[in-house]
Amino acid sequence: MISQALLAARGLATAPQDTLESVCGKQPGIACRLAWDVLHNRTSADLVKVWLAQPVSVVLRILFVLLVAVLIRIAAHRLINKITSRAAQPGANGKSDAAHLLMGERRRQRAKALGSILSNAASVLIFGIAAVTIAGDLGLNLAPVLASAGVLGIAIGFGAQSLVRDFLAGIFMLLEDQYGVGDVIDSGYATGTVEAVSLRVTTLRDVNGVVWYVRNGTINRIGNESQGWARAVIDFPVAYDQDLPRVRQVMTETAAQMWQEERWRDVITEEPEVWGVEAVYSDAIVMRLVARTLPLRQWEVARELRERLKMALNFAAAPGQAIQATVSAGRAPTAGTPAQAPALQQPAGPQPPGTR
Repeated sequence: MISQALLAARGLATAPQDTLESVCGKQPGIACRLAWDVLHNRTSADLVKVWLAQPVSVVLRILFVLLVAVLIRIAAHRLINKITSRAAQPGANGKSDAAHLLMGERRRQRAKALGSILSNAASVLIFGIAAVTIAGDLGLNLAPVLASAGVLGIAIGFGAQSLVRDFLAGIFMLLEDQYGVGDVIDSGYATGTVEAVSLRVTTLRDVNGVVWYVRNGTINRIGNESQGWARAVIDFPVAYDQDLPRVRQVMTETAAQMWQEERWRDVITEEPEVWGVEAVYSDAIVMRLVARTLPLRQWEVARELRERLKMALNFAAAPGQAIQATVSAGRAPTAGTPAQAPALQQPAGPQPPGTR
């Protein structure tokens, strides 16, 4: 009786119905149980339960969700980096020529760009799910929010169809390695060197220095002049009455000699080939020679080959029988053939084939 009176005087007396279960619930938390065991006061236990235990529990749940999201993000990024690094490795053919080295560098850049896109997408997805989970822990009713987000997404999808198409086209462009920075492409709207590539816009600079901004979604076709390899095509006219097997042999030897020179060895990736007669006219026969080169070097190789072929064929002509190479003025020339080719005169003195 004395202890009860003392507790009542201090304001700490408990009603007969106040128990740990009635104050803290059937599953009391550590903080509420500790407050009840120490103070035996309902008000103190309620204050600890509402203002301490529940906020700490929510904070701990939020930290746990963030920790799980960070761990999943690290694992996803490691998996993406592993996949992209394996994709960036060169093939097992063991070739180390200039063309394959260039393709390997393009593969590495493409894998790096795709890895960056996939990593960003994974981060957005993981932290988006974590944000929704945290909002649910904070007591936010997610049903109206998700419904509103769905309606808003549909509205944005209809209103920004061109924007979505541009982004999707940019993603597929990277996935398929259609072109990259430094490539010379024909986009249909403009032809030039690619200076920048994003998921929405491709920036080109043409031969006149004009910068073109082409939206990826508007590109229906792409002609890439820089990817892989190029081919120099030389249509060389010779006189109608020439010995074609002899002409073919001289052209083959001249092109092979040029290919073996140190200056052109890395530019011409394969031994040139003489495909033979491309066209027959009344006063000339057009012989075609082709050479596979590095990208964007075909014009340089073609100019050098034309000069060497002209000198070699003149030197190989019989005395008093200069190789004529003319095309009638009223006839349309074939591709790579000038409208009026000059007569190839025999040089005054002997000159070895292949000299410049």
